[in-house]
Amino acid sequence: MRPTMIAALVLAVSVLPPAMAAAFTVQRSDLADQKAVFATVESVDVVPARARIGGTVGRLAVKAGDRVAPGEVLAVVADEKLLLQIASIDAQIAGLQSSLSQTRDDLARAETLYRQGSGPRVTMDQARTAVEMASSALRARAAERAVIDQQVAEGEVLAPVGGRVLAVPVTNGTVALPGDTVASIAAQDYVLRLRVPERHAGFVRHGDIIRLDTSGRGRDRDTPAFGTITRVYPRIEDGRVVADATLPGLDTYFVGERVTVWIAAGTRPAIVIPASLIRTRFGLDYALVQRDGKVMETPIQRGRPTPTPAMPEGIEILSGLAAGDELVQP
Repeated sequence: MRPTMIAALVLAVSVLPPAMAAAFTVQRSDLADQKAVFATVESVDVVPARARIGGTVGRLAVKAGDRVAPGEVLAVVADEKLLLQIASIDAQIAGLQSSLSQTRDDLARAETLYRQGSGPRVTMDQARTAVEMASSALRARAAERAVIDQQVAEGEVLAPVGGRVLAVPVTNGTVALPGDTVASIAAQDYVLRLRVPERHAGFVRHGDIIRLDTSGRGRDRDTPAFGTITRVYPRIEDGRVVADATLPGLDTYFVGERVTVWIAAGTRPAIVIPASLIRTRFGLDYALVQRDGKVMETPIQRGRPTPTPAMPEGIEILSGLAAGDELVQP
């Protein structure tokens, strides 16, 4: 065996210069025994945007995948009969306005003759009644015109909530009836819907921390994402417990996308240290331990990565360290 290899193997305990400060105290704590389960990105609410009047879809402004704001116009449903009704009422209003002008002139002449003593009071009263009737008829036609204007305005299909458009089952030229769905919108509040096997039902609790597996999905795989279970449904479906969890950044996922989530399925004692305190040489892992005022390089055996919210780069240590050891870092 070459001297260099022998030197590498005898580095089990080597004394280093004590010009380092304690950076981390090893502690044995209860570590969650995590299990991988599948979860689906779901919307808390899927709200349909419906047509309020019947007609033909004349202008479709959105497509599946678009983001919309509350009150945004998604489409316009037009009914040509409403335009004809507006033209008819406008003509009636014009005729009533002329009739009202004529009755007012008749009332003015009747009042003048009555004051001069040349006309009877009955004629003046009849002219005043004719003016009131013409005014009432004009107001009634104006109200009918306002109703039709409101129907035309209701032809605009508005987004009831802000979010992402999931489906648009109509196209331009489609005939829509009152109440027909023009678009389905997923509200902006997304959740992870977990389906946990029944044997782990006793470990799923409200408030538990979960970890999202971000590897291999084109996102920042080096930054672990953590969420919280917010609801556990009291019913088992197909041998699985259903639970909802909230997680920052879910709006960047597709609705219905399946992801891998790590949940706690019991606890066990373990030692976890930051990955930055581990040094690797010749395929062996070492940690710098300060004991009796001296810093020694001690071989360790690492386990799997166990990131937590408090320690995103946590690594489980299987052997080589004990509770109370002071680890230092150059």
